[in-house]
Amino acid sequence: MSNINTNNKNLKTTNGITIEVAVKFQTKYSMPFSDQNVFTYEIKILNGNSFTVQLLRRYWKIWESNGTIREVKGEGVIGLQPVISPGEIHQYESFCPIISPIGKMTGKYQMIRLDSNENFEVDIPEFNLSIPQILN
Repeated sequence: MSNINTNNKNLKTTNGITIEVAVKFQTKYSMPFSDQNVFTYEIKILNGNSFTVQLLRRYWKIWESNGTIREVKGEGVIGLQPVISPGEIHQYESFCPIISPIGKMTGKYQMIRLDSNENFEVDIPEFNLSIPQILN
């Protein structure tokens, strides 16, 4: 089982669920300072509760430095609605293309407690999407 990095600033705990995000700029699929900047992000979801949960839906808000704001909603993550037992981690990787060289993402997961069928939300911490040349 993977560990959650408690020193990570892209880390947030809501309702007993900890979300950790790691971002990478994908040079191979990008053309910096043009209209194609691709980032991958790895998400780790740790269920710190004493009950099993299932991730039902996702919501993302994506900001770009050119003023564009997008919202993405849908069922599950990468085609799955994972069930996460107490103390377990579900991990996945996805990607986000943006036009501008700088952006950021944040969001929420809708989950359900499988013991009581109670729905609840979990915050996804905000994280930056910046091409490496911008940071120099």
